[in-house]
Amino acid sequence: MTRATTFRKVLSRLCEGALVLAWCGAAQADEPLFASRRITPPGEYTFGIEGPAVDASGALFVVNFGKPGTIGRLAPGAPQSELFATLPEGSVGNAIRFDRAGTMLVADYKRHTIFALAPGASAPEALFTSDRFNQPNDLAIAADGTLYASDPNWKGRSGQIWRIARAADGSVRGEVMTAPRAMGTTNGIDLSPDGRTLYVGESGTGQIWAYDLDGNALSNARLVTTFAPDTIDGLRTDAAGRLLVARILKGAIAIVSPDGKMVREIALQGPEPTNLAFGGDDGRTVFVTQRKGGYVESFRTDREGREHCLLAGRCR
Repeated sequence: MTRATTFRKVLSRLCEGALVLAWCGAAQADEPLFASRRITPPGEYTFGIEGPAVDASGALFVVNFGKPGTIGRLAPGAPQSELFATLPEGSVGNAIRFDRAGTMLVADYKRHTIFALAPGASAPEALFTSDRFNQPNDLAIAADGTLYASDPNWKGRSGQIWRIARAADGSVRGEVMTAPRAMGTTNGIDLSPDGRTLYVGESGTGQIWAYDLDGNALSNARLVTTFAPDTIDGLRTDAAGRLLVARILKGAIAIVSPDGKMVREIALQGPEPTNLAFGGDDGRTVFVTQRKGGYVESFRTDREGREHCLLAGRCR
């Protein structure tokens, strides 16, 4: 083992532990790429661990901390999460996103609501709700703040996509988007870096589809790639346009090019990743939620996340 390798391992342990060192963030650049490690204690989160998202300060937020209906916060360099917020009685979050103003948006799949938690606010407020929701499940956010929500019908092995945006009068309106094909179990969702393409993973079939966006319409449906049925969950795109896909039950994150070619597959510590988010000082740290064990792990990648770049104001 070289001295450099030994130093990196010691540094990694220090940054994981109780010593929160100022140079841990800068040292990220020295970490090996695509080598995942656990960063929170097992059992912090429930079996419903999901919805990772990183705010402008670099803090990571994950739903179902300790019990359903909560949101946990992991500060940069902290050894464990802390309770950040509790949703209204009966609500359970599944996805979190941040807009450019720093407002946290939470998809509540139990009570069919999108909640908003403004910076400094003590409690979430309902932004949009509808009886036509099956859930919602995952969220993607565009540069102008428009939300796209996957909405699966698990029993029917079908699904739909919602578009949720503010109207000219300031009201928030949501509509089920029209699509050129019957969708399967819509789950992971994200946008291309230019905001013109919406990627949707369908868990039941293992397929990932791409659609052009035209207002409330999805058009030009094209199959990107196919995995084994029931082996994909959340997905995110990076600034290069690649898709990072959580391979639930396989214990891996797949990196796929926009034309469907497998770039690489990253082995994880845990076997059941549910979703992922980009963070770190440069947006190249990937945080992964692990259902079995209820913890978060992370690895370094070679491209910044699309959403991290967007919220930092460097991308469209």
